[in-house]
Amino acid sequence: MKKVVFLISLFTLHCSLFTSRAATPDEGMWTLYNLPNAVYEKMQLEGFQLPYDKLYQADDAIMKAVVNFSGYCSGVVVSPDGLVFTNHHCGFESIRSHSTVEHDYMLNGFIAKSYEEELPNENMFVSFMVEQKDITEQVLTPEFDKMSDSERSVFLDSIENALSKQVKAQDSTLRLEIKPFYEGNRYFATTYRDFRDLRLVFAIPKSMGKFGGETDNWMWPRQTCDFSVFRIYADPKTNGPATYSKDNVPYHPKYWARVSGEGYKEGDFSMTMGYPGSTSRYLSSYGIQERYEENAIRAQVRGVKQEVMKRHMDASEAVRIKYDSKYAQSANYWKNSIGMNKCIDSIGLIGQKQQFETLIRQWQDSTGMFKDCLDFKLLQQLYDKRLSTSKAAMYFSETFNRTDELSRRAMYIHNGARPVGHGKRQHINIKDNSETWDYDTDREILGTLLRNYREKVTDQHYLPDFYKTIDQQFDGDCQRYADYLYAKSRLMKKGKRLYPNKKSYLKDPGVQFGLDLTELRGNIWSELRAMRDSINHQEQYLCAAKLRMEEDLPHYSDANFTMRLSYGQVKEYLLGGKPSGYRTTAPSMVAKMKKGDSIEDYKVEPEMIELMQQAGNMPLCFLTTNDITGGNSGSPMFDGQNRLIGLAFDGNWDSLSSDIFFDSQLARCIGVDIRYVLYMMDKWGHADRLIREINAQ
Repeated sequence: MKKVVFLISLFTLHCSLFTSRAATPDEGMWTLYNLPNAVYEKMQLEGFQLPYDKLYQADDAIMKAVVNFSGYCSGVVVSPDGLVFTNHHCGFESIRSHSTVEHDYMLNGFIAKSYEEELPNENMFVSFMVEQKDITEQVLTPEFDKMSDSERSVFLDSIENALSKQVKAQDSTLRLEIKPFYEGNRYFATTYRDFRDLRLVFAIPKSMGKFGGETDNWMWPRQTCDFSVFRIYADPKTNGPATYSKDNVPYHPKYWARVSGEGYKEGDFSMTMGYPGSTSRYLSSYGIQERYEENAIRAQVRGVKQEVMKRHMDASEAVRIKYDSKYAQSANYWKNSIGMNKCIDSIGLIGQKQQFETLIRQWQDSTGMFKDCLDFKLLQQLYDKRLSTSKAAMYFSETFNRTDELSRRAMYIHNGARPVGHGKRQHINIKDNSETWDYDTDREILGTLLRNYREKVTDQHYLPDFYKTIDQQFDGDCQRYADYLYAKSRLMKKGKRLYPNKKSYLKDPGVQFGLDLTELRGNIWSELRAMRDSINHQEQYLCAAKLRMEEDLPHYSDANFTMRLSYGQVKEYLLGGKPSGYRTTAPSMVAKMKKGDSIEDYKVEPEMIELMQQAGNMPLCFLTTNDITGGNSGSPMFDGQNRLIGLAFDGNWDSLSSDIFFDSQLARCIGVDIRYVLYMMDKWGHADRLIREINAQ
């Protein structure tokens, strides 16, 4: 049997593959347009009270209120005038970018008292999913199976362009994208409508929006008031997408989510809907071992970098404002990497995967299926061969990508900068973004990371050539070299031009630094590409074999930042052998606030303590068995009647391996209670106009 024909036939058997038996655990990130009947029936058993079309098809289907928030989070429209709720940390960069020492919205919060005061945001948007459909038969042709990954990318681009033209011919405001599902065994086309005039409306002070900080991140119990409010603006004539203009007006959606004030109790149905970023639950045991090594590297390098950032942030309010968002982004997956590896160890995940792969081998032997394509011995050899390169790639990425301004500029001029002008006058302009970084902080970060890279990467093959300069001219002192680059390179001089056609161009130390990095990165990525296609194809066959072997079970695809539904219950778990409780209340936050003098992450303004003391036993945060990963931040949490009861913002420590394995007994989604959100908008923000607009039920 030809393997490609087999894969195509496998995935055209929708009924036999997806609907013959109910889903077992309350897990999964399900696509909506083809939600298996077995899953919908299980949702009903657990408390979902509406017809299926209220999820996806009807005019008032709840998916029409859910948005992709700026390409990295999720959100929900909650009013007829386009108000959007998302997490505080999803709005973090917007809040930071509008903050100054004189008007520190990060520290003090922000409240727009009128439409005119709502703040526009460059490069932010929301996307509404309009439609999704399966195009596997157009993609998985016999020719496709013979292509390399790069050739497949070109082929997919051609299909995407053709389908996009068809969509735009019907409606010019639409956008279409194609993504692989089930490790590339199926392909879906998704149509979106993007709104790019998104304005900040309300932000809680950081003391509340980030309450608990890194002390509580990925932990339970939580009390974080993790929300912010934005508004979509539209063309005044069409109510459709428009670039920013002072003449734009609030967007009026046909449907928005209703906010519930009734709350929930333990055991109640809960559903999240959003845009989970990436999971790898079909990944082989060899792939998990590689991920384990990469996690350790990420945690180590980020820990070194964050120590420098924190010291400078503590010493200067201006530096803190510039680096608040950078630090939070770095720290989030620093802790995630540590926690994921601890979970991998504690549950013996690699061993579990190996046992399952033994079952697949036995199934191969008994049926003869996939014997001609899925080769576990080859897969192990490929991963073993790639390990040293993948570790070097992780050290390189964590050291030089998005860490300091000089490295960013140095690689940008060799990888993406477009010179302007002609002949000898051709030049590269470096945009002045001095409001986003600090000279002393950045150069110490670079020096520290250069030293760390050399200590950790011992294979000379993966050392950039500039380390020879460090040895010969700076006696091996990486910080002196970093100081020299910042002081001497025209890359760091405000208003300076770089002329690629002049001989002096490559003599600039920053330009040469970037060239050395670019050459090494190219070498590393070439080595990875040499094995990438073979590994990816084996992982694809492994996924297909699993689905065929378990064809009487419904299966969801790994997350890929497309809209997904997850359902479950409001439910506690065993924490340290004791019941965790399924929610927190205001008194628990007051108790932490009183520790603010000794634990910085619990320090708040006196008025916040007073507000929480006045709140009685108001619920703050709660736990559900919903599936969550990065990208789900800001996902609306609905009850069985599609009413908004909270916003997802985190997982618990025991869920940190869930990107590769979901443990339904331990993994929990943490949400901020919508009643807590409304309380702070009302009692702290006095945002009467917004409360009336939302019209909570």
